[in-house]
Amino acid sequence: MSRAISQLFGGRGWLATVLVLALLCAAISGCGSRYVPGISVPPAPQKKSPAPAPTGKGGTYKPYTVFGQTYYPLGSAEGYSETGLASWYGPNFHGKKTANGERYDMYQMTAAHRILPMHTRLVVRNLENGRTTEVRINDRGPFVGNRVIDLSYAAANILGVVGPGTARVSLQTIPGQRIQYVGPFYVQYGAFVVEENAKRLRSRLVARGFPGTRITRGELGGTTFWRVQVGAFSSLGEAESMRIRLAKESPGSFIIAD
Repeated sequence: MSRAISQLFGGRGWLATVLVLALLCAAISGCGSRYVPGISVPPAPQKKSPAPAPTGKGGTYKPYTVFGQTYYPLGSAEGYSETGLASWYGPNFHGKKTANGERYDMYQMTAAHRILPMHTRLVVRNLENGRTTEVRINDRGPFVGNRVIDLSYAAANILGVVGPGTARVSLQTIPGQRIQYVGPFYVQYGAFVVEENAKRLRSRLVARGFPGTRITRGELGGTTFWRVQVGAFSSLGEAESMRIRLAKESPGSFIIAD
């Protein structure tokens, strides 16, 4: 496998190591930090039924039928609230088209709902642990049992739904409002099992003009990892701009907040 990875990256073994270990380390990226999208590779997700293709424009959808059941999307989300079971979906659908034609990105704060208008913003509260976050509807579903919403991996991770797979939640629309994340923010560039390799990468990044680059320690399955993180940034927007800037050389980079 290491030979195949080396060939894939044109012999740049150090970069291949960074990317591979970044994926392995992602599960511990939240140690001492709070998750902020986008993030790591998750465990296997819950299954999700295929979503219908878009049938309207501007977020307005006609009735559609899935597994013999016809659904009638609402014309407005004003004042909508609901309580029920939430599930999540991830890798098997990452990059595929959602019901409104977007590409599903499991690291973004989105969700699938059967009848709410596309682009509706919801506050989702996990009634089992009190965690709250905001999502945007861009897909249809879930079409399994009595579930009321299918969360992206990013949203499910914040709410603590990834591990158990499902959780009882409340939904409330919030037109014109957004949840604010509090920093400071960092962009995780890569991770190493050898601390000296992390130190060398940090030195290179500092020399390139990123003086706030730091190294943090984490563990996964009894193995210690050294994470190299560029920062600090006072706003999520600044951190996202840096993540995009670094994405070409470190595709697995993601944002965390202390």
